[in-house]
Amino acid sequence: MASKVFRALYTDDDILMNAVKQVRGQKYHIEEVYTPFPVHGLDKALGLEDSRISMAAFLYGVLGLTVAVTMMNYIMIEDWPQDIGGKPSFTFLQNLPAFIPVMFEMTVFFAAHLMVITFYLRSRMWPFKKAENPNPRTTSDIFLMEVAVKSEQEEALTELLLDTGAIEVQVPKA
Repeated sequence: MASKVFRALYTDDDILMNAVKQVRGQKYHIEEVYTPFPVHGLDKALGLEDSRISMAAFLYGVLGLTVAVTMMNYIMIEDWPQDIGGKPSFTFLQNLPAFIPVMFEMTVFFAAHLMVITFYLRSRMWPFKKAENPNPRTTSDIFLMEVAVKSEQEEALTELLLDTGAIEVQVPKA
């Protein structure tokens, strides 16, 4: 059986949270929830896994640190050593205190920029992509929950969504 996606509209975030818990309790699959602002605890109520962006940030920071160390060692020690302030550039470790600000900045630069790029790619937010918001009212004052359902459960789901406090249930046309 093919499944349809029902859209329930809510006016309050607390009502939405209770509705999500009730719908998941009845073993329906919630496809997506659109909100005008972040709702604390909604990710846990939807059963979403924790984000792995922090691990990616650490790896990107390590990459930035590696690039900074390699770059400074090549530029300041091997390629073009300079006598700065009467202190010759013998080895990288002897000049490490002078390189710490650059290493810190490159670590932050790589972590920040690559995390943003990763977020956009992971969220499928390409440049010039058309918005996928099913209802423009979700950007100002309405909360929307999309629930996938098989055709034999349509009436029960509609009744459940109205019982949870939905102001409107949008049923897809057959």
